[in-house]
Amino acid sequence: MTTFFGRLEDGSQARLYTLTGFGLTAQVTDFGATLVRLLVPDAGGTAADVVLGYDQVSGYLRGTGYLGATVGRNANRIGGATFLLDGEEIRLVANEGSNSLHSGPEGYSFRLWQVEALTESSVTFRLQSPHGDQGFPGNATIWVTYALEAPRALRITYRGESDRNTVFNLTNHSYFNLAGQDRPELAMDQKLTLAAPAFHPADEASIPTGEERRVEGTPMDFRTPKVLGAVLKEDYPPLHLQSGVDHNFVLTGPAVLEDPHSGRRMTLTTDCPGLQVYTANFLRDTGKGGIIYPPHSAVALEPQFYPDFVHHPHWPQSIGKTYQSQTLYSFA
Repeated sequence: MTTFFGRLEDGSQARLYTLTGFGLTAQVTDFGATLVRLLVPDAGGTAADVVLGYDQVSGYLRGTGYLGATVGRNANRIGGATFLLDGEEIRLVANEGSNSLHSGPEGYSFRLWQVEALTESSVTFRLQSPHGDQGFPGNATIWVTYALEAPRALRITYRGESDRNTVFNLTNHSYFNLAGQDRPELAMDQKLTLAAPAFHPADEASIPTGEERRVEGTPMDFRTPKVLGAVLKEDYPPLHLQSGVDHNFVLTGPAVLEDPHSGRRMTLTTDCPGLQVYTANFLRDTGKGGIIYPPHSAVALEPQFYPDFVHHPHWPQSIGKTYQSQTLYSFA
């Protein structure tokens, strides 16, 4: 089902696409190729919307939290908004001090994408990104597919093609509250488990220092389930610097998020090497149904290549003319 989702400043229309199947309902919009709603049943079979978002496109036009958005051409931060590629200095548009955050002020999150394919349970969006877009080299075409699958899962697949080497590092920026997006007071009761033996501390500008620190003996050890709210209370310098968790973890397996109130459990698997975990430390917004989203009212789990990887050649790199990745969100 396709419905009107609002008008953009140039008068063009944003549309909302409702996908159903396999026990789930998802709503996505062509503005930002954004996940707007995800209805998931609880232990008793009652469905609730577990992602933060807005009721109309106007919310996404003014919002600064990237709620549910597709982020590209590069997710996360690049220090100094500049890097070398094939011997050429690439200068990006800085939008967080001197750094590039989520590819600049007019990244893919703020574009109207084209629908290339649509079925009852899936939709594929396409975006043309010209050479020099936010400073990134190469004429690129980007595809993002949302597909509901058995037994109760949402798969997001990304693909990119460019006519010259470029950075390709795409992610989805959904904020999850498995108790329901209308229960922000319960969000930090969620338990998180990560197959991640190390994480990357960041400086006061949220740029990784380059250290890959083992999680053992630190509050960042999520190899066994931890309540997010308890972690936020820990006296640990990396948490103080970011006002909570906002760090990349070296992922070696799945991430599991559990809500003790509803019984919902989400398992995230991805072929990306990193997972940025963000406990919505600076989120302040009004979302769907007039619900107030204060800080720590959800957690974003962003599969991606490590932030600022272009300045750390020993880290996994995602530079080339083609790109493909996928993430599966499975619910139980």
